[in-house]
Amino acid sequence: MRILIGGCQQEISTFNPIPCEYEFFDYLRGDEIRATHDGADSQIGGAMAELEAAFGDDLELVFTFDAEGTAAGPLLHSAFLRIADEFLDSLKPHAGKIHGAYFSLHGAMGTTELLDPEGYLLEEARKILGDEIPIVITMDLHGILTAKMLENINGLASFHTYPHIDFADTGRRAARFLTRILKDGVKPIGARVRVPAIVRGNELITEKGAFGAQIRHAKKLHDNPDVLSAGFFICNPFTDAPELSSQAYVFTDGNQQLAEENAFKMANDFWPNRHIMQGQFISLEAAVSKGAAMGGSIAFTDAADAPSSGSSGDSNAIISEMIRVDYPHSILAPIADPAAAAKAHELGVGATFKMGVGGAHDPQFEPLVLDWMVESLTDGTFKCETWKYEPKIGPTAVLKSGNLTLVVTTETVMLVDRALFFKVGLDPKHFHSTVVKSPHCEPAFFDDWVEANFNVDAPGATSANLKSLGHTICPRPIYPLEQDTEFHPSAEVFSRV
Repeated sequence: MRILIGGCQQEISTFNPIPCEYEFFDYLRGDEIRATHDGADSQIGGAMAELEAAFGDDLELVFTFDAEGTAAGPLLHSAFLRIADEFLDSLKPHAGKIHGAYFSLHGAMGTTELLDPEGYLLEEARKILGDEIPIVITMDLHGILTAKMLENINGLASFHTYPHIDFADTGRRAARFLTRILKDGVKPIGARVRVPAIVRGNELITEKGAFGAQIRHAKKLHDNPDVLSAGFFICNPFTDAPELSSQAYVFTDGNQQLAEENAFKMANDFWPNRHIMQGQFISLEAAVSKGAAMGGSIAFTDAADAPSSGSSGDSNAIISEMIRVDYPHSILAPIADPAAAAKAHELGVGATFKMGVGGAHDPQFEPLVLDWMVESLTDGTFKCETWKYEPKIGPTAVLKSGNLTLVVTTETVMLVDRALFFKVGLDPKHFHSTVVKSPHCEPAFFDDWVEANFNVDAPGATSANLKSLGHTICPRPIYPLEQDTEFHPSAEVFSRV
């Protein structure tokens, strides 16, 4: 049994004005994929383990090409074409020589010219591998599932958790789906129901939010042997695309009615909660004012500049307001500013200099000019507290100006926990106020010990104030961009049988 494995993942914000390039991806080729993912808490790692358990010594895994990109602005189309060529070229030697294929995708890619890159990759992969080869994929629940994707796959599995902690489990579910096709001869049929709503906010946290009901229903469906896969996409509202929407999906073994009924149920149960599945904000000015009057510790969530969602990481909006009002407490904040980091490395630890920091990438942010002292310098990578990623920070400096301590990175860094602060020897618990550039962190990282966590309505490319972003491509009407949007459920059915 020869099963091909590959991948291509990235999440972008259409509203980030800075396109990203080929170098924003990490690349694995051939057996580098095995070496990296074997035993890892990743989708590919989970799929490998499940396939090996299912087929034992009869299995040969064929590793091809895996590109994993940092969340950012739209990918330059020329860079995507280069990545696509490598991805597709890696498949060609195996055409006619494999029994199945598994691909690890995200679903929220976008290039400067192409709005459904994953659909394109799957369409071209299908041409290479042939109509008879089953293809199963994994996706992030923030992915935008498209008709082109569904027309070229036999099945999929998506995350069941937000914040995401089921990387390997999702890979295992995809591998079980593929195994049932190859071993049991099941005939997958899938139904999806699109819901005209884009959503954000605490109610999407699967452990305690309203959205968890849809995920629990999807997971319960897996107890039925006729159900091959089920899930719900809450999409990435920052990837403005033609099929942007929330989506329920179910794949069964040839039972269209079962697939449709349960996709309808999840979609219909989700729709009434669209009003509460939105960001609950406090204005920038009010957050800073309240924080100034509190004993602390305080977290200021700046989801509008969350690199993990595709922002540029260079917003200084919150700290600028703090400086403007002479905030009385100690402040810790991260920011991406290559020029400021380079200047600090040029001058060295202990040096002082005056310079504007912030707005290095996104011109809506005006640099904050202060006198800085270089406290420490570092470079390299760090290990996240829970995620498998090891982000590259580039030359990085800890700069201090009065009560403000700023961790200035060269690279735009995914900030899903406290690991960047730990990397430079700082602990948020030692500061009164910390700026958190992530929409949701695990509770232990901040929520469990801070006095308050303000979800600040700040400007930025990944603002949860969805009406502020400026969508021009997604289908309309869509809630909350149009408050009076109506939902008329219909099911789309897909099958390669």
